[in-house]
Amino acid sequence: MHFHGIPGPGGARPLQLPADVRGFVDRTAELELLDAILSVDGESPPEIGVFVIVGTAGVGKTSLAVHWAHRVRDRFPDGQLVVNLRGYDPGRPVPSQEALDRFLRALDVPPRAIPTELEARAALYRSLLAERRVLLLLDNAAGVGQVRPLLPGSANCLVLVTSRNRLSGLVVRDGAHRLTLDMLPEPDAVSLLRVLTSRHRQEEPVERLEELARLCARLPLALRIAAERAASRPWMPLDDLIRDLRDESALWDALTAEDDEEADAVRTVFAWSYRALPQPAARLFRLLGMYPGTDFSIAVTAVLLRSAVATARSLLDTLVGAHLIEQTGPDRFQLHDLLRAYAVDQAQEESPEFRRATTKRVLTWYLHTAQAAETRIGALDLRIALPPLDADLTIPVFATESAAADWLDAERGNLVAGMRVAAADPDLSRFAWQIPTVLRSYYMRHNLFEDWFATGELALAAARRTGDRAGEVEILDSLGTAHVAVQQLDLGADLHYAALALRRDLGDRLGEAVSLNALGLTALRGRRLDEAGNHFSSAAAVFAELDEVVWGAVADANLGETQYELTQYRQAAESVRKALAVFRTAGDPQGTGNALRLLSGIDRATGQERRALSAITEAVAIAVEHDNHMWEGYWLIELGSAHIAVGQPAEALITCQRSATIQRRLGDRIREARALDVAGEAYQRLGRPADAIKFHWGAVTILRPLGDPWQLSIGLDNLATAFTSVADDAKATSSWREAMQYLTPFTDPKAIEMRERITGSLGDQSAGHDNVR
Repeated sequence: MHFHGIPGPGGARPLQLPADVRGFVDRTAELELLDAILSVDGESPPEIGVFVIVGTAGVGKTSLAVHWAHRVRDRFPDGQLVVNLRGYDPGRPVPSQEALDRFLRALDVPPRAIPTELEARAALYRSLLAERRVLLLLDNAAGVGQVRPLLPGSANCLVLVTSRNRLSGLVVRDGAHRLTLDMLPEPDAVSLLRVLTSRHRQEEPVERLEELARLCARLPLALRIAAERAASRPWMPLDDLIRDLRDESALWDALTAEDDEEADAVRTVFAWSYRALPQPAARLFRLLGMYPGTDFSIAVTAVLLRSAVATARSLLDTLVGAHLIEQTGPDRFQLHDLLRAYAVDQAQEESPEFRRATTKRVLTWYLHTAQAAETRIGALDLRIALPPLDADLTIPVFATESAAADWLDAERGNLVAGMRVAAADPDLSRFAWQIPTVLRSYYMRHNLFEDWFATGELALAAARRTGDRAGEVEILDSLGTAHVAVQQLDLGADLHYAALALRRDLGDRLGEAVSLNALGLTALRGRRLDEAGNHFSSAAAVFAELDEVVWGAVADANLGETQYELTQYRQAAESVRKALAVFRTAGDPQGTGNALRLLSGIDRATGQERRALSAITEAVAIAVEHDNHMWEGYWLIELGSAHIAVGQPAEALITCQRSATIQRRLGDRIREARALDVAGEAYQRLGRPADAIKFHWGAVTILRPLGDPWQLSIGLDNLATAFTSVADDAKATSSWREAMQYLTPFTDPKAIEMRERITGSLGDQSAGHDNVR
């Protein structure tokens, strides 16, 4: 049996190009210019590493980039990475750090392996692309500062950037080549109109199409909208359509003082098309100007409309047909940034009260649906009181945990966008803390610490600004949990203590107990075991007083883990068995599996190896039954140790390989290291010390930068033992001495026993050297 290597990141081949552009015509010169940057043999790197396509809004920059990318994608066998940087959307542009996070995840980097600092994140990104041929599309860039961290260091990759900005800094400093995209030449504009209308209208005189093209300023976005209107009215003479558009243009000229022919033409065509819509579709377009997110589903469209889903679907089809929105998936739609700005303008036709009520309605629906999704997934957390739903609103029923998780993945960006809108409006500020509070379990599962911290800080400021103490305490608790998760234990403890004080001040006894439990977990993670035990005992007492049976079982299980670490095995078994009985009765699979994991460790420590194996086997079966990889990956580590304890090291290797693979995918580096460490122990039992050294060394390498001195001490101790198996006393001594440095702060029985044993081993080695001399 062989464990095939330590898993590494970055094995994915991302294929992120959107669909090719329907009815793309001409741009022959521009396509030839782009083709010229590729090598003739198809094997050498591109002649230019960065190509910038710039031009006015609506001129077709994205269409050209996407169309050409499809033509040449086979020249980049390692895939395509695409991001819309939203440099000109009404909301905030996508920060470089966030774009890098998306790219690194697409390259299969585990979330917890993604650095938090921009420079470190960019360095990892460049390293992963160094030996690859990847095509990158950075669409709608606001400026050079947003783009530069996203440039790979490899000459094998090609970056296409689109922007309304000239991005001169990329040309001067980064050697980019710039293509300025102008309006379509008149023959090309006429050709596009013919292609898009040919199926629905008889061939029109060229002079009529030329005039229509001029009224559209020969901009592809405007031309497509105009062509769609002409195609949808095949019985209406083109002269009449042109006359309508001329009238609209004259009206716009009277209302604007801007000297911008292209912008005026685009707005004119938008207005012309919008006014031709059936009233219900026009109303939906206005309502989309009130929507806080960037893309939208049929379900949330029905919420906006106060209508049935079937009605929403029909009206969306109307807007797609008019080219006023774009369909991006079976149930997903979005607006071009110019059209979004126009929709926001049209939304001003509605009263401020209606606009605020609509935003509140959407945010309320999102909140309830997000909480329903989290409940379906089964994350144990304090449920917060949400604002009541309008009587006509219904919340989706998630048939499976997977469906709930998919919904959260699709809507996370819109939830965060809604939270930002709420944070800027005192009348909606409650949503500013409720949204990140509902999302905190999601953030934890996916290690989305950047979003977690950013939304948390914004929410905390909003809650304090409006004097919302209930909101403040929820965010203090959430941020405390986030900081503990990234091993910032002192800051996490400060936030949890602040939440505890505020909950006591508010007379929130349940919240007080939850804060005490959180403080216990913080102390347990820092191996301040007596402090942790006191917090858990206090929390359990309050939960018992409130008859919160399941929460009480959580505190009992945590107390049992603390007692286990203190080698108080009898008390630990009592605490955990008490918790297990509650979890089984409540039908709580996570609590049941975790209690079984703890009992397995206690049984191993007390010589009940077979019973330990039985308990942890049941726990892993629960994880598999619920298709929960987070539980499975964690509990498999204990299963590996149980296999070793009953003399089954080969089975332990299979278990550890599965665990390490899951932890690598999830991004939990500490648990990945623990899986590798147990694999090293299995190799020792199999009499393969060289493999044992490899895996203990892999565990130590992962743990060194993660700020967990206890696990690092264990890894170094195991590594030293493996070195003694091959008589490499110098490396064993070095590893043990390093372990002793990390053990210094700990005074619990396990730490004392490890120190004494290592001291004895170092002494034995010293005596051995003296005997040799």
